[in-house]
Amino acid sequence: MMLIKIGDARRSTGSSTDKHRAFRAHDRPFASFCALRHTRAKQDDQLSAPHAADRPLADGVVSDLPASEQLVLVDEDDRPTAIAGKDDCHRGQGRLHRAFSLLVFDERGRLLLQQRASTKPLWPGFWSNSCCSHPGPGETPEIAARRRARQELGIEVQPRFLYRFRYRARYLDVGAEHELCSVLVAHTDDRIRANPAEVADWRYLTPAEVTEELARHPERYTPWFHLEWGHVGSHFPDLLHPPLAAIA
Repeated sequence: MMLIKIGDARRSTGSSTDKHRAFRAHDRPFASFCALRHTRAKQDDQLSAPHAADRPLADGVVSDLPASEQLVLVDEDDRPTAIAGKDDCHRGQGRLHRAFSLLVFDERGRLLLQQRASTKPLWPGFWSNSCCSHPGPGETPEIAARRRARQELGIEVQPRFLYRFRYRARYLDVGAEHELCSVLVAHTDDRIRANPAEVADWRYLTPAEVTEELARHPERYTPWFHLEWGHVGSHFPDLLHPPLAAIA
């Protein structure tokens, strides 16, 4: 049985009092996710062993990598342990690192979806949520989401934290995501100016259309989007119905 830990809707402080919810693979919406032909996910309670290339946080940065390639390794409570390169974090079964996933709605309450560029090593050409990436060393998920929304989509947003969850998903024999992922929500009226190096295509769908798409064509969507959309629908239903004053 696959268990995915879902963080409390409040920001985690890393303390032992943080609450978690667990979803089982046979619960909706995970049935479709587990049937994905190209992915498989599982919980692993053992964290990756340190690598020689890792840098302690006191060192600040990985000197031989650009800032965009530096990821923050964390434990299950989101406590940073070291800094490692992006490629290293995604090899094999993946190493637990900090990430974010952003859901952007427009003034009509539609969700912005993006199709990942064909040059992405993991899940190329798959449809997913509005924007997802990794905070760099010393960067909060909110700041990272603003930066990446600007770089990928050409929009300015003010993200708001919803909840955090941990998952692991493997893509073929290429590599895996093993992330402690902060889910954020934002609103925009900006015109989308997608960066073709990051985004192959984009579109807006109503929440009902998103749910229908995930059910009818689960193989077209990334595993993390399956996981977070079901949780948002169950625990934050007000986000899926206009008006969106609470998002702005």
